[in-house]
Formats: sequence, structure tokens, C-alpha cells
Amino acid sequence: MDESMVQRSLVMVTNPWMVTLGSAMVLAAAGLGFWAWRRSGWLRSIALLESLRFLCVLLVAVTLNQPEWRERFPPQVTPEVVVLWDGSGSMETRDVVSGSSGPAKSRREAVASWIAPESWKELEGRYRVSLQPFSIKTGDPGHGTDLNAALAALGERPVAPAAVVLLSDGDWNLGVSPDRAATKLRLRETPVFTVPVGSEVPLPDLIVSRFDVPAFAVQGKAVRLPYEIRSTLPRDQTVQVRFTVDETEVATEAVVIPAMGSVDLGQTFRPDKAGDYRLRLEVNGIEGESVLENNFRGARLAVRPEELKVLVIESYPRWEYRYLRNALDRDPGVDVSCLLYHPSLGKVGEGKGYLKVFPPDEDLVDYDVVLLGDVGVTDGQLTPAEAERIAKLVRNQASGLIFLPGLRGNQQTFKETPLEELYPVVLDPAQPRGWGSVVPGRIQLTELGQRSLLTRLEDTDEANLSVWDSLPGFQWYAPIVRAKAGTEILARHGSDQTDFGRVPLIVTKTYGAGKVLLMGTDGAWRWRKGVEDKYHYRFWGQVARWMAYQRNMAQGERMRLFYTPDRPKAGDTLSLNANVMSPGGEPLQEANVQVEFVTPSGATDRVRLVPAGEDSWGLFSGGFTAAEAGEYKVRLTCVDEGETLETTLLVDGDVREKIGQPARPAVLDEIARITRGKMMEPSKLTEVIAALESLPEPPPVEHRLRIWSHWAWMLLLVTLLTAFWIGRKSAGVV
Repeated sequence: MDESMVQRSLVMVTNPWMVTLGSAMVLAAAGLGFWAWRRSGWLRSIALLESLRFLCVLLVAVTLNQPEWRERFPPQVTPEVVVLWDGSGSMETRDVVSGSSGPAKSRREAVASWIAPESWKELEGRYRVSLQPFSIKTGDPGHGTDLNAALAALGERPVAPAAVVLLSDGDWNLGVSPDRAATKLRLRETPVFTVPVGSEVPLPDLIVSRFDVPAFAVQGKAVRLPYEIRSTLPRDQTVQVRFTVDETEVATEAVVIPAMGSVDLGQTFRPDKAGDYRLRLEVNGIEGESVLENNFRGARLAVRPEELKVLVIESYPRWEYRYLRNALDRDPGVDVSCLLYHPSLGKVGEGKGYLKVFPPDEDLVDYDVVLLGDVGVTDGQLTPAEAERIAKLVRNQASGLIFLPGLRGNQQTFKETPLEELYPVVLDPAQPRGWGSVVPGRIQLTELGQRSLLTRLEDTDEANLSVWDSLPGFQWYAPIVRAKAGTEILARHGSDQTDFGRVPLIVTKTYGAGKVLLMGTDGAWRWRKGVEDKYHYRFWGQVARWMAYQRNMAQGERMRLFYTPDRPKAGDTLSLNANVMSPGGEPLQEANVQVEFVTPSGATDRVRLVPAGEDSWGLFSGGFTAAEAGEYKVRLTCVDEGETLETTLLVDGDVREKIGQPARPAVLDEIARITRGKMMEPSKLTEVIAALESLPEPPPVEHRLRIWSHWAWMLLLVTLLTAFWIGRKSAGVV
């Protein structure tokens, strides 16, 4: 380095008050020293002593004004300009039009000239230009754009760039807001010049935005598959929706989609055979549509034979019990058992499908759903031990529990029993037998109930609401005060209310691994009026299957595997639960249970499941993160018993980078504003170069030596003060 280019100087980092104080100290020391010398009769020793005192005071005064030695060196490296360009999938959108006519170019093509090295030759000599892509498009559907990460990486460099040029459509779908990284760049005095590409107006497009397919369905039972189609067209459009199963067309219907709106519909599918099906929903492309790749969605559906086991426990054979038992008994996919206590007779009901005693543990764990009618924990009915076993069945074995109270009020005896925690509502103890009226009451669906599959009695939303409005009313309901916290209310009383609002009548909750439902009236059997079993059978059939859904995800002779969410997406963490039984049918309390996952890419991952608790009753839990989209091969193994269960897991992969989405220049404008840069038009590359050339020269590198706080300076002061003190003692000055 040329020494002539190095600037060296001694400066004081001071203020007027310190200068005044230091000057006063020096003048006072000089005056007092001269006066002491004259008073001594001009002795030489006193002259030396006072000179030493004056030097000490002078150095203290200099210290108060903070002297520094500074050396300024010219920058040793050429300042850098980083050109960041967006390589994500959204940059494939063709919505950039040059001039008044001509075909639209993609956003990537619009910035092609900006990422060519020769475009930045004018800056050679003053800047070093680096062309850096970010969020390069990959085949992973979970891949996205993280603007904050791309900018933050530049702000964390030891030497920050002189400026950044950002070429993007402003669309980010990963990470946090880029404002954070922009703030860091501003603190490091790095302006960002943003260049937005793409149109803020959505392209004319039809999009199948949602196609909800459950993880599995039951052979011979219809399953409803909701879907949504969105339109960004400026006019209403009639399209043909085509539903195919294993590449065979099953249904076609014409649907009218409103301009710039969407429609929510559903497709019904009834699989006749067990197996895996490939489902596909698509709409026809129309003239002028910009993107055809989003006109369809596909999914896989596992169909299995149904073998539901339902246990109905009741005290008296009331009408709701009779019709419900008959409906379940006629269902070919349900094996129903009944325990009818008859407390007044002192014996239980007998006949086909009736149990004489409460089932033992090895039989109880086989039941997918337990229905508790107007039965309580009291003499001649359930015992506290049996109530505990029902609670454990729901909590650890993922079974469902239905509460169907009656006018005898036996549900009030659940207090201080294990069933009290499962009960989803608070009852009024002052009215144990409930409320009745001559005028029939009506069930009114909540907003959640209108979307729930449990209360879906017709295929469309309008028809379903019409059915519920027309159902025969009820003349009794349970003494419900309010729903407990953590529950979901699907239906309320149409008119009656408490201090907490309308009386909840259909309430659900999750308890452990299982589900709980309460039906607050026993008048559902009246729904048969004029339509026989149509709605009564459909409602209770849906309830039973919804409660047994998780238990039937993957099931073997002595093992069961279920997980949530039941339709996971790439990146989700699954909550794994497994039930493991001994050869005699007893739930295992301790065992070495493992789950092996083979990912779609062929990698293998193992998860050890541990007992869910001291009283787990055969439940083993763990977690697994599904990083990839696609089909996983799953093997559940109990090493101690040598049992295995194999199944598959389908993980959806939502595509983050969607072609056809509008650009977001407001995001880029905010980044430029925060960093004190500027947002430029894509056609004005020369203006960006001119703005970069007008930036101030990079400041020189400055080395600062703080003399006033250096150890050598302190040592000098201490040495002089020590010499002054010794001199005073030697001269005999007191």
C-alpha cells in the first residue's frame, strides 16, 4: 500500500465543557506552582517538584478531552453490488406485455437481460457485480420463496455490499416478512434497488383450489368429496366438471362459476370393492385461460371392508333406543351388542345380540363405539369400575362414546366418576329430569354444524339446511346449562336459552385418542315420519363411522395404528398412536413398539413409540415429521410379541409456488423505502446503473487508538504521580 495515501492525525473527542475545565486546571496548576517556587526562595528542588506537578495536571486535563490517534486507509477491496434475482416457480407466470401488443412474456424472461454479466460492464472498475439467484425452482411441491432469508444473508456478511438490486415479483410464501432483513441492511447503509416484474391483476384462470378426499372409505358406503373451484375471469363461466376413478369417467356436471368468485360443491362416490383408488377432479380449459396446470387435482383413496362393533348400554327400552338399535342392527357393516339393565325388574334384557353382563377387558377393547343411553353409575346399572373402563377405552383405544340422555336423569350420577370428565356439557342439578313442552322444539345447526359431515343429511348445503328445518321437532331435551370448554357445538335449540345463550343439543369433543358426542334430545326417532329410516339411519350411521374413523385407519389382529392429522401434508408432524394387544387379547402396558417409515425417495426412518402413561391400557405414542410428499410404506412392529402391521400413508404436497398469482410490487416498494433505495421499472436498466454510479464513495477504513484509555497512558500517569509523591517526601514538603 502507498504510504502517501494513509492519513494520520491526533484528535480530541471532547466538548466545550471539558476544554474549559482542562484549561482552568492547567492555569491553576501553573499559578500555584509559580507561587510555591517563589515562596521557597527559588529553590531548584521546588522548581523541579512543581514542574512535575504541572505535568501531571496537564496530562489529566488532556485525558479528560479523550485524545485519539487515527489512521485512515483507502478501501482495500472493491465494493460489491449484488444483483439478486428470483428463480422461483411463480416467475414462470406469463403476464409481462411489452408495448401495446404482442405475446406476453414470462416474468423470468422479462428480467433475462438484467442477469446477463454484460449488462453491468459500465460499473467495472468501481464495483464488483455479483449475480445471485435465490429460491431456484425445484421439483419439491413444498419449495417456496423466502425473501427475508435472501436479504438477511447479505446483511450478515462481514463486509456489507455497497448496494443490492432485487429482481422479483414480490411474492414470498416462506419465512417472515422481508421488512426485518431490510431494516438490518439499512443499519449497514446498504440501499436496495427493487425491480418488480409481473402484473398486479390476476390472469384469467380457472383453478381447482380444493379437493378434500379422506384417508380411507368404507366399502359399499357413499363418501362425499367436497371441492372448490375459483375463477379470476371477469365474467360468469359455465364449465364441465369431470370426476374420474382410475382413469374411468364416473360423473360429469355443468357448473356455473361467478366472475372473480368461487363455488363449493361436492362429489359423491360409492366404492363397491375394497382397494386403492386414484381419484381425479378436473374442469375443462376455456379460450383465453392463462394456466391449464391448475385445472385438476388428484388424490388416492383407500377403501376397506367395514366391520364396526357398537355397544349400546341402556336402562329402559324407550323409543329412541328401540329405533336406534333396529337401525344399527339392519346395517350390514355394523355388529351391534346391547346391554339393557331393566333396573325395576332386577334383570337384564335377553335375546339375540344382548349381553348378560358388562363385557370384560379383552372383549371391551373390540368395540369401536359405545352408546350410553339413559343409564347411570348406580345400583343395578354401571359400577364405578365399569365407568373407568369405558373412559380408558375412549382415551387409550380411540373408541367413540355417545351420550344419549333420557328423562329419568340417570346422567346426573356421573358426578365424581371417570365419566364426568368425558361429559361435554354442564347439567342443571336442579332439573335432573330435563325439560319438556307441548310445542315441539327445533334443532338449529350452528355454522360449524352446517359444515360438519356428521350433520350432513343431504349432499348440498341448501338441501341440507332445508331438511333440518323440516325435520319433526322434539318435546323433551336434557337439562343442559352450557357446553364445556374445548368442545364443538354442532346444533342448538331453536328457541330456548340459558344465561349462556341458546341451549346446545349436539356437542362433540376429543378425549385422549377418542371422540365423544352428546345428543341432547331423544326425539331423533321422530325423523322417520314420512321418510322412514332415511334421515334417522343416515345420521346415526354417520356418527358411528365418524367415531370409529381413527381406529380403522390400519388394523390387524392384535395391533392398530392411527394418527393425526389423518390427511397430512408435507412438513406436518404426525401424532402417532398404536394399540398393541397380547395373544390373549389383553392390552399391553410395556412393550418395544417401533414404526418404520420408507419415504417416497427410498429413505428409511424409525420411530420408537412409548407408553402413553402409567395407565396407558395398550396405548403407545410418538411423533413423526413427514418431510416429503407422496406415498410412505409403514410397518408397525412389536418386538416383544413378534407382531407386525403394514400399511401405507399418503402425504399431500401443496404446491407453494403457483403460476398465475398476481405480483406484489408493494412488498418490493416497502423494502426499497426502508433501505433508502428506490423501486425501478423493469425497462429502465440504465437508470439503475446511473443510481448506482451516483452512490457516494465507500468510506475509508479507519483505525482508532484511544490514547486516553490505553494502559500505557494510565501507567505513565501513575508513574508521574508516584514520582511526585516521593519528591515531596524527599524535599520535606508536608
